[in-house]
Amino acid sequence: MKTCINTAVALSTFVSVSLGAQSSRLSVAPARPEPGAIVRLTLSAPAPQRDSIVSIRGALAGEPLHFIAATSGAWHAIGAVPVDAEGSLVASVILQRSSGKTETVRARLTLPKLPPPVAQPLAVDSTFTRPLDSATAARVARENLRARAVGSRAHDSPPMWTASFLRPRTSVITSEFGSGRLFNGRLTSRHLGVDFRGAVGDPVRAANRGVVALVDNFFLAGNVIYIDHGGGVVTAYFHLSKPLVAVGDTVVRGQQIGLIGATGRVTGPHLHWAARYGTITIDPLDLVALDRKWYSAPRSTSVSSR
Repeated sequence: MKTCINTAVALSTFVSVSLGAQSSRLSVAPARPEPGAIVRLTLSAPAPQRDSIVSIRGALAGEPLHFIAATSGAWHAIGAVPVDAEGSLVASVILQRSSGKTETVRARLTLPKLPPPVAQPLAVDSTFTRPLDSATAARVARENLRARAVGSRAHDSPPMWTASFLRPRTSVITSEFGSGRLFNGRLTSRHLGVDFRGAVGDPVRAANRGVVALVDNFFLAGNVIYIDHGGGVVTAYFHLSKPLVAVGDTVVRGQQIGLIGATGRVTGPHLHWAARYGTITIDPLDLVALDRKWYSAPRSTSVSSR
């Protein structure tokens, strides 16, 4: 089961421009985010007609924030908490007004010391647990860089989805996000995805609308598909027996994109579902919990968020 992290979040707001009784504020939810969590940011900023907001730029944990107009004077964005983050994180937002004035608002997240992951014993072929030779290690490093690059490019377009994210399978979850992986008696890593039960050939479906950014065979993940959903969000589907889409394809929510398999480092056939916000690995089930009415394809607005 997912380790429950009691994370205390202290929010503090600093404004560089005085607006009299009215000032901009940045708030973050949930109040107790776990490592790898998606956080929801709300920017409340008065925008008088005589000095309207023309651009909003923000960042959290080194990743851009993309603010979408929610109501008059309020904008929403999502961000991510890195799985290894400790101490504190600061979300920073810069507003540019039509008068040329700038305003900076910040919110600080205070994070606890991470407890050790709960070990989940697994048995795999020794090929995947003994030290990698230099050529294989270089291959794994290249594959990791390619996956990170997909996440970085996901910031280049706005959210493509208009409906909530869904699970790629309706089957039982056999391993949750954040658990420790005890391969052949040795704790080697945290499980940075969600595993779904399935037999070879069972369908795998796209979690939401997006563009296929990567289809390949990776040493650890086997046959993979990465989908760029825009707005910084990427979902990935590992260990497939057969991909059914190609790079550049636009897929819709619920579309069958591949078949369950047992390729890469596995104990048997299943789907490993992963997600990123930019280059930060996140719990994909947080995407499912994200209300599309709160954050989805942006409505028309004259305010730039880049």
